[in-house]
Amino acid sequence: MVVERVLITGGKGKTGRRVASRLTAMGINVAIGTRTPDGLQDRGFDWADPSSASAFDGCDAVYLVAPTDRSDHLAVMQPLLEEAVQRGVRRFVLLSSSLLEPGGPMMGEVHAWLAESAPDWAVLRPSWFMQNFSEGPHAATIREEGIIYSATGAGRVGFINAEDIAATATASLTAKTPLNSDVVLTGPEALSYDDIAAIITDVVGRPVRHISLDPAALTARFVAQGLPPDYAKTLTGMDAHIAAGAEDCTTLGVEQMTGQRPTSFRDFAHGVFEYGK
Repeated sequence: MVVERVLITGGKGKTGRRVASRLTAMGINVAIGTRTPDGLQDRGFDWADPSSASAFDGCDAVYLVAPTDRSDHLAVMQPLLEEAVQRGVRRFVLLSSSLLEPGGPMMGEVHAWLAESAPDWAVLRPSWFMQNFSEGPHAATIREEGIIYSATGAGRVGFINAEDIAATATASLTAKTPLNSDVVLTGPEALSYDDIAAIITDVVGRPVRHISLDPAALTARFVAQGLPPDYAKTLTGMDAHIAAGAEDCTTLGVEQMTGQRPTSFRDFAHGVFEYGK
């Protein structure tokens, strides 16, 4: 399939902006789906707004990022996905999660729908982002308290760089033949949150430690930060899965899709934390 224009939903988010940059460098036209359009490439897009269907016009592929303020993803996404098919989109690449099987909760439901209904699809199932420690939920507490809070215990995760996810998404969006499958994406090693704290400590030259909370306490933290209670419980449940060993693995997904080895956390940390020394 020759891809000429790609709509990137969540086009200004962690992976979306990186995918946009890579596609643009390849000479592919990009449309940025965003709730706050302010640029020439931007198209107004909100999964909860039916008028957003017009953002698909003229696009033959779409990068799908689910809304982050709710967990009933298929219910809100399906009407616009059906519109996308009707408006000529052929290839769909969904950002999901390594923990979410097809037909499961959240993006798992969307995964199952794509497998049954999309003409050409791929589902990327990355492990947890390395960027969670540099620009995501842990960044502020690392900077202000020298603490990483979780409910993961000693569980290990194959943390992945968002740049490696973007490289894989770009390969999926531009491949000559459809993947019509899912791929689990991880970094090159599985690390506990204690391991992560130790690496950051070494890189920045000041103590950073991990505190593993009771699940109820973590849920309360999420709610205090403004997340809906149901969504907060879902996120805490993911930490519980990590504690039980569900993410203690690595895969060759990034290398198989892009031909390059994924970034190690230590290399990532040197790139984003050295300023703190």
